[in-house]
Amino acid sequence: MATSRLLRTSAAFLAATALLISGCSSGSSSPDEASPGRTTEAGAQRPADEPTLAPLPASTPASLRSYYDQKLSWHSCASGGFECATMKAPLDYSHPGAGDIKLAVARKKATGSGHRLGSLMVNPGGPGGAAIEYLERYAPQPAAVRARYDMVAMDPRGVAHSQPVECLSNKQMDRYTQVDQTPDSPAEVNKLATAFRDFAKGCASRSGKLLSHISTVEAARDMDVLRAVLGDKKLNYVGASYGTFLGATYAGLYPSRVGRMVLDGAMNPELDARATNVQQTAGFNTAVTAFGADCIKHKDCPLGTKSTEDAAKQLSALFKKLDAHPAATGEDRKLTESLATTGVIAAMYDQRAWPLLREYLAQAKAGNGRGLLAFSDSYYERKPNGSYSNQMYANPAVNCLDLAPAFTGPAQVRAALPSFHKASPVFGDAFAWAALNCSYWPVKPTGTAHRIEAKGAAPILVVGTTRDPATPYSWAQALASQLSSATLLTYEGDGHTAYGRGSKCIDSTIDAYLLDGTVPPKNKHCK
Repeated sequence: MATSRLLRTSAAFLAATALLISGCSSGSSSPDEASPGRTTEAGAQRPADEPTLAPLPASTPASLRSYYDQKLSWHSCASGGFECATMKAPLDYSHPGAGDIKLAVARKKATGSGHRLGSLMVNPGGPGGAAIEYLERYAPQPAAVRARYDMVAMDPRGVAHSQPVECLSNKQMDRYTQVDQTPDSPAEVNKLATAFRDFAKGCASRSGKLLSHISTVEAARDMDVLRAVLGDKKLNYVGASYGTFLGATYAGLYPSRVGRMVLDGAMNPELDARATNVQQTAGFNTAVTAFGADCIKHKDCPLGTKSTEDAAKQLSALFKKLDAHPAATGEDRKLTESLATTGVIAAMYDQRAWPLLREYLAQAKAGNGRGLLAFSDSYYERKPNGSYSNQMYANPAVNCLDLAPAFTGPAQVRAALPSFHKASPVFGDAFAWAALNCSYWPVKPTGTAHRIEAKGAAPILVVGTTRDPATPYSWAQALASQLSSATLLTYEGDGHTAYGRGSKCIDSTIDAYLLDGTVPPKNKHCK
């Protein structure tokens, strides 16, 4: 089942499907204009006294001085040209002497001979995205930026090489991903709830006290320690998807230390969990509508050639067919409705996957589920040997700590189904039930919805894509309006995030900002 509020860059999906791809309604969702105290479309209340993230003291507390003054021992990474190190941070910032956490760091030094601009930290999103892997695969581009900056990444606490959260065995995770995420009976609801409970219990038993200390605020504080350890007075940063929330949180905590900051595919920190989920549901509906509009232009479209509405109905019908009769895949696992839904969701992250999605949908309709299963596996980061990365464990662990759960139990999900179905007739039910996952989490949340203003910060560049499935364009508009020094750059197009995805207008604008500090005109749009 697709974990709710999974936010990641399109690059993560395309990297996982690169071998497959090589052959071996348009418009954004509507902004939530609810005034303080007004009920949102998801049925959740925004508090009249909604808090604003307060900055931390400018001076470093004596209890943290040893962390800020530490010297990293750099050594060659497995990937050529990169250096790796391990940085220490307090597990609990409120009790620095109670124990440390070890965080994996990597860098690639500036390649040019000109004036060096410092370090440029990158984060690909998630939460749970492996930042170091992302750095090694994608950060060598663009050449002009890497020539002037030391490219740096740190796997956030609980992620990849930084004491990763663990929850299930690989076999258990296989079973978990196949649980019916659109229950049609009380028995199926109980089975889904049991799966969420068992997942949470597995995280508690395998990860222990780490689960209480992997919030976004704590990860942002780790970033400031790394900034100091690297010798930078300001933090230069490019964050995508959830990485925008991480970067904005840093700006809110340390506004005076913000350097050049790009937040691409922005999240809106004002939204509670339910509003976030229902608006993301609408975002994926925007994407699947755009896919349908593109598909029906092709004679071989497996969803027909009549209209986008008919294409959506045919996609829903395929999901229902697979719910009753899963398709063979050539292996022990069959393509269930849940895995097929996840596979289609994965392809919504980047329109370059749409031709292959058409092919795989046609195969699934004919009873061959191998292609959609491969897409689903790429989303879950399941390797050919059956092992999983920890992305799907870290993701709910961070989300469930950052915000109170969207629902307290199945009854609330049932009551909210109409609003989710309205947001997306295709995905609504699945997204609503997926949002139940945090209801059974073993650790109480430490965060809450809030504004981030970062008053006094240097100019920040927020980037939004008009038909972004995972982070609706309205979220970029909202974050840009909150941050006191933000400028919104808009990409009129499809897919998740914009930088480095083929738009010369976007890339040149962001490069100019990173290299020269040039802020684009307000309301600049690119195609």
